[in-house]
Amino acid sequence: MKIAFLTDPLSQFKTYKDSTFAMMREAVRRGYAVYAFGPADMALEGGKVIASISKITLTGDSEDWYRAEAPQALPLSAFDAVLQRKDPPFDMEYIYATYLLELAEQQGARVFNKPAAIRNHNEKLSIAQFSQFTAPTLVTRDEQRIRAFHREHQDIILKPLDGMGGAGIFRIRADGMNLGSVIETLTLNGSRTIMIQRYIPEIVNGDKRILLIGGKVVPYALARIPQNGEVRGNLAAGGVGVAQELSARDLEIAQTLAPQLYQRGLLLVGLDVIGDCLTEVNVTSPTCFQEITQQKGVDVAAMFIDALETAVSGR
Repeated sequence: MKIAFLTDPLSQFKTYKDSTFAMMREAVRRGYAVYAFGPADMALEGGKVIASISKITLTGDSEDWYRAEAPQALPLSAFDAVLQRKDPPFDMEYIYATYLLELAEQQGARVFNKPAAIRNHNEKLSIAQFSQFTAPTLVTRDEQRIRAFHREHQDIILKPLDGMGGAGIFRIRADGMNLGSVIETLTLNGSRTIMIQRYIPEIVNGDKRILLIGGKVVPYALARIPQNGEVRGNLAAGGVGVAQELSARDLEIAQTLAPQLYQRGLLLVGLDVIGDCLTEVNVTSPTCFQEITQQKGVDVAAMFIDALETAVSGR
């Protein structure tokens, strides 16, 4: 296969933990050719979706880890698979990229995850489709609704709908200190919709990342445990990742969502679960492959490329 990765700049990768790198390494191990490009490299020209794409060679060096050939302008339909691995923020440029990728699909490209499915599954709001698994949740930009939610639940989490890595997440306790300031900041004075949830005390045991690949559940989660008084377990916010077996509740959530999300065109999904509650459905660029592999010996990247081969072949 020829696999094109739509991703952030390769120079920013931390190869010891990057899941996209793990995918590339496994693809190369199987003899596949890998290519890379960014959103700015795409264009609609002459009715065709093309991109300036570079073929990538892996060096085996953890620091100076790749060589990129001179980019060529190629139609995305020239590849066996196009993997969307661009990190949020999920802004209008991200949405424009999904439109171009959707056009490329109509021209014969095979894109994973499907761009329409990415666009239709906001990583925060999608949990509302599975409310039987969630903590009490409010989505609004209205200050009075937020204050009423706080009065009811006393201890709450507020967060933007388009971020990643724990950016912009606030906890407000029963005393309500700084609630007004946080509301003003996150809603941009009432002009931006945000999510508010009841605080889940089990966060001290970790924010669990559960991976769904090809409609199946990876048997271990990565519990990202907050450090130094943080409320956020995200690895980008300093959390420590500990791989662990799925609980009965984890399995119930994952096995319920996996086939449904796969049918919707989502080859790879990262569920976030705190305690017994589903908190996010990550579809843009789910991570934690290498941490689970290193700690538990389960080759997550191999599972992913297996699923990709199946999807491409139509089996």
